[in-house]
Amino acid sequence: MSMNLASESGDEEAMNSTINTTPLVDVMLVLLIIFLITIPVVTQSIKLELPKERNVPTQTKPENIVIAVNRDGEVFWGIERLADNESLVTRLKTVSLKEPQPEVHIRGDGEVRYEAVGRVVVACQRAGILKVGFITEPPPGAVAR
Repeated sequence: MSMNLASESGDEEAMNSTINTTPLVDVMLVLLIIFLITIPVVTQSIKLELPKERNVPTQTKPENIVIAVNRDGEVFWGIERLADNESLVTRLKTVSLKEPQPEVHIRGDGEVRYEAVGRVVVACQRAGILKVGFITEPPPGAVAR
């Protein structure tokens, strides 16, 4: 720390009483460097290759099953409304026995709760359906690849 002790005239009361902030700045810069080095180590994550967005046109086959879920959570098999989830599972079980097994395409309204679409996925799982897909609309201006 530096401090002016006395003036040339010998006046003891003219001491400089300001705080020297140089050591404080040095400590803060060292702490900043330490944090910059340790933050990448703390935020570790597993290396994954996330799926890329793609827009593939739906290949409509006559044996594919289209299940629609409207914004109220009602489930439709084609255009026929199903009464409950158990009737959906029963119909899917009969279809799952076919060879080759058809795909199930789920069309969910944009305003529907995820829970309603999740129930359809669980029904497909309970029935033993192996291929389940979701039908969406491409964003405006998107080009099929």
